[in-house]
Amino acid sequence: MGTPLTQELLTLLADGATTKVLATIDENGSPHAVAGVPLHAGDTGNLLYSEYFESSATSKNLTRSIWFDGIVAITLSNAGQSFQIKGRPLKNHITGPLFLKLYQEIRAIQGNVNLAAVWEIEPLEIIDESLDTRRKYEDTKRPFFTHLDRIAR
Repeated sequence: MGTPLTQELLTLLADGATTKVLATIDENGSPHAVAGVPLHAGDTGNLLYSEYFESSATSKNLTRSIWFDGIVAITLSNAGQSFQIKGRPLKNHITGPLFLKLYQEIRAIQGNVNLAAVWEIEPLEIIDESLDTRRKYEDTKRPFFTHLDRIAR
């Protein structure tokens, strides 16, 4: 069972101004990250990533993640908020009601585009990477990591 998405994350996912980055790993263990990905929350609580190209590096890496139980990382960032979601790809929808629904929605917005697959990703861990959250954590858990110029004030 995955980690449920909070209302804060659902709002970020729905906001068109949110930067969305999906990072996968290739066969050599090298990271591959793409920004501006079509990503949103599905009805089951999983994330849905719409892939336009069957031969993309992301699609190949997601397939490999399913075969070898790999993990992907997703970053959502907007207006001072930043979250990392670690997740496990579960399914690749290439037909069916979910695929058709998203295909019709994408074409209504973007016109004559293809949709190769809808990837379903189960959120496993959510990390708040916002500057204020990280600063509070570091100040509390690592007080000796403070730069001397900050102490002298």
